[in-house]
Amino acid sequence: MHPTLRRAGARRLRSFAAGSAAFLLASVALVAGASPASASTLPVPYSVATAVAAGNLAPNTPPPGANDWSCQPSAAHPYPVVLVHATLTNERMDWDSLSPLLADNGYCVFTFNYGGDGIDPVNDAVEPIEDGAATLAAFVDQVLTATHIAKVDLVGHSQGGLMPRYYLKYLGGGPKTHSLVALAPTNHGGTVSGFATMVQYLKGLGLGAPYDLTDAVCPACNQQLVGSDFLADLNAGGDTVPGVNYTVIATKHDELASPYINDFLSGPNVTNITLQDGCPVDLTGHIDMAFRPRPLALVLNALDPQHPTFVPCLVQPFAG
Repeated sequence: MHPTLRRAGARRLRSFAAGSAAFLLASVALVAGASPASASTLPVPYSVATAVAAGNLAPNTPPPGANDWSCQPSAAHPYPVVLVHATLTNERMDWDSLSPLLADNGYCVFTFNYGGDGIDPVNDAVEPIEDGAATLAAFVDQVLTATHIAKVDLVGHSQGGLMPRYYLKYLGGGPKTHSLVALAPTNHGGTVSGFATMVQYLKGLGLGAPYDLTDAVCPACNQQLVGSDFLADLNAGGDTVPGVNYTVIATKHDELASPYINDFLSGPNVTNITLQDGCPVDLTGHIDMAFRPRPLALVLNALDPQHPTFVPCLVQPFAG
């Protein structure tokens, strides 16, 4: 082989090896909790078991990276991020992964609890959704006052992706919100893999005990079922309010907010994402949406679409 061609081939081989190494390092960095562009300063446990343990031990303690009330948003990330947890969870439990990930990426992050029944200290977000939205409204005002910023970004999981829409529509939240990013939100109701359909059928036959029991312990649960009066009112006249950017990230393997297409919104400034598009081996279910690398990388990109981060495609088993 001619020496010039040999040298050119060697350069191409080194370039390919360097590119492959960079790709692998980026993958490892994100899975470990860092963005490819910066080293992580907080560990990011992508683990439901770790989060549940932490949430049970300290349900009223913010997760790592959250609620630094001296934090001032940067020019790169000008909006403070308020995380809104799911039904039957709490701030520590649901945001054990995303909160430190956002903090490591330079965001001011804030979390809170809402919808507790005053009896169970661990499993919140069970009281009427309207009450939770009122708590969100007060908390957002607190964040805006502390950060001296006019708007927040809201990120929610399940009910936490739905409930802010009530705040936006009815409680004056539209002008105070730049974007709403929702993981597996119950925007148009879920059937809970058909269970809710059966309950509604029994109710129609005059056998309303299952519905009434759920309503007694978790009215917010019934409000998120397909066909509820709450959803009919919330979605009347359109899914969105002017001036807010919406991103919905849904999974085909959602066993609670099912069918998953009910998660999606219609309207201007809406981006609907199916987790398995381009990655069918990711079998993430409803609960794991707040703890797996791919959906959380998509959250980062929804918050900062001008500087997209690497979105991994990993083999992920269904775990709920």
